[in-house]
Amino acid sequence: MFRTALVLIARNEAGQIERLLQSIKPWVDDMLVLDTGSTDATPALAAAAGARVAHFAWCDDFAAARNAALDLANADWHVVLDADEWLISGGEALAALRHTRPDFVGSIELLDQFHDGQQQVARSRLSRVLPGQLRYAGHIHEQVIHNLPLRPLALQIGHDGYQPERLQSKKGRNKALLTLALAQRPDDAYLCYQMGKDCSVYEDYAEAEHFFARSADLLSDSPTWWADLVARRLFGLKQLKQHEAAIQFAETQLVVCAESPDFFFALGDLLLDWAADAPEQAELLLPMIEDAWRRCLEIGERPEQSGAVAGRGSHLAAHNLALVLEGTGRAEEAAAMRQAYAA
Repeated sequence: MFRTALVLIARNEAGQIERLLQSIKPWVDDMLVLDTGSTDATPALAAAAGARVAHFAWCDDFAAARNAALDLANADWHVVLDADEWLISGGEALAALRHTRPDFVGSIELLDQFHDGQQQVARSRLSRVLPGQLRYAGHIHEQVIHNLPLRPLALQIGHDGYQPERLQSKKGRNKALLTLALAQRPDDAYLCYQMGKDCSVYEDYAEAEHFFARSADLLSDSPTWWADLVARRLFGLKQLKQHEAAIQFAETQLVVCAESPDFFFALGDLLLDWAADAPEQAELLLPMIEDAWRRCLEIGERPEQSGAVAGRGSHLAAHNLALVLEGTGRAEEAAAMRQAYAA
């Protein structure tokens, strides 16, 4: 038998932590909560839910805190989650770890809830189920260091840390840590991507573009998060009304992102915004907009792609396409499109 422990670091998470602990408790042998300086009831609530609670003096280093928590948990398997996450499905896969040798790293499917005019869900796969000896490196957006095989597990984890009210409570925290990390590693493309992402989340699109462009300049290949950067960059350039620069960038990505519905969704959105700002260009742009959203439907949903937003390969693209069809006198085709891709 192998011992399995939930491991998390937390600070002022009284509103969320019970949800996580109650969802995981039936499937693990232990729960370790490392409190990093809460001023609310987080430690008491965690203890009441059955977790072991320890304390850590925060030192602006996520890896240091994670590793301290892992040392205290000291299990054969560590399931590393955050307080604003919770188990949606897959408890049986966690329970099965008790009979599974810890010789691989397990990935979970994270469903990020966020609000972009309407409720959306973005999907990604993250390495969060770790053999007991593994530890992290990196002050922020820390990475687990290993050379073990990676195995996807049937675990769905929800996350609502990108909801507006949660974002405001964390505003500035990650940016400050990323600034420190980039001062030490200014040529780290991944850190530039994360800084651009953080700026974009808080609608600072000019600064986001600076870091996305920097990340793109530093890369010589296409990492798993590349399509997410491209889609976010196109959205930011649209917000900045830099349509031509965005199209020039998009043209360089047609092959690299050929199977990304998020890329073509962002491209259609960008072109539509350009057409609205320059009506004289609409006749030229409308067929391109239609082609972009039809390509989304041809590709279909790709939940395995990092940062993929649910619906961009199905009902969200179909809804936008139906509006174009109605606007160009094809009402029957629009109705059929809506029926075929009902959300």
